[in-house]
Amino acid sequence: MLNSLVIKNFRNLKDLKIDSLGRVNLIVGDNNAGKTSLLEAVGIYATRGDLRFIYDLLEARGEVDETVKGKVDEYEANKRMLSSLFTNRTLGLEGNEEAISIGQIFEEEGSSHATVLLQSFKFAEEWGKEVFMRKSRVLASFQMNENHAVVVRIGFEIKVGEQSIMAVPIDEARLFRTRLNFREDLRGIAQLIRSKDINREINGRLWDKIALTEEEIHVIEAMKIVEPSIERIAFIKGGAGGRKAVVKLSGMPHVLPLQSMGDGMNRILTVVLALVNCGNGCLLIDEFENGLYHTVQKKLWEIVFRLSKKLNVQVFATTHSEDCIAGFGEALNSPNIALDGKLIRIENKKGMIRAVEYTPKEIRMATEHHIETR
Repeated sequence: MLNSLVIKNFRNLKDLKIDSLGRVNLIVGDNNAGKTSLLEAVGIYATRGDLRFIYDLLEARGEVDETVKGKVDEYEANKRMLSSLFTNRTLGLEGNEEAISIGQIFEEEGSSHATVLLQSFKFAEEWGKEVFMRKSRVLASFQMNENHAVVVRIGFEIKVGEQSIMAVPIDEARLFRTRLNFREDLRGIAQLIRSKDINREINGRLWDKIALTEEEIHVIEAMKIVEPSIERIAFIKGGAGGRKAVVKLSGMPHVLPLQSMGDGMNRILTVVLALVNCGNGCLLIDEFENGLYHTVQKKLWEIVFRLSKKLNVQVFATTHSEDCIAGFGEALNSPNIALDGKLIRIENKKGMIRAVEYTPKEIRMATEHHIETR
């Protein structure tokens, strides 16, 4: 679990430091402050720089261009795509201060969670044979002239600590598509729920993983926040080869499609399914309140606090909603229960991003006296 966080050169987060994190962290702030970027950065860290996760981030923001043809176009398209990850949309070269760095400020003794680095690098191609050994690297300041018998190209690298996870030429065709083999051991490490994910396509697969287990009971209990008469949930074949969720209510002879029961039910299923499927990992929720009526949010926060502790999941969520903050604060300040939560405000002051942390007591006072924390 992250005890602190430092993000450098990732999207608009030039240099963000958060000194202390909890098990459940609610991130607030103005539009374009960097809340979603923070979630993405934590996801990259949690998956140890996994390429599939990074590709999905780019694709979700419309930053992947699959239409290019030819070597020159391929290079420019890949450069644009990768540059969008970096502050000022400029690829950070190895050895300078512009590489993306995501890690903890305070490393615990014996911690295996090394900092994740994303950077470009120059390498030499001699006589048409690509050499990826460390000795083939050239200094970032290296400039080729007519006396050199080598061609200098640009590559992209993902590192965890000192270990290089991936290093490929940027001008390579199908830069990502040939390497999108999301490792099985990382599939459950991080779940990212986007603001529009009322109902995710992967919910059926996530349900299959927990069907007939204790986690299934947790999901049904959460659904009862909105509809106490729910008895069972299942996923059946839907249109266009997909699957849809159906529910059985007590006293009713037929199942009902979950979609017919409103956004709140579907959003709760999406959140809790993701949570029970990332044990010992990280749950990331963009705009927690979406689809949820304000009276439901405190109860869902209580479930998130309880299950995240039980399953050893660290949660990061963002919000624009005062009701969401109030529900979070009420759950966090529940009497006779010691909960580990943080409210963190991200502020953008003339391009400088900083984090302001609130204690549970400060959250309660702000809520009671209607003090703006968003």
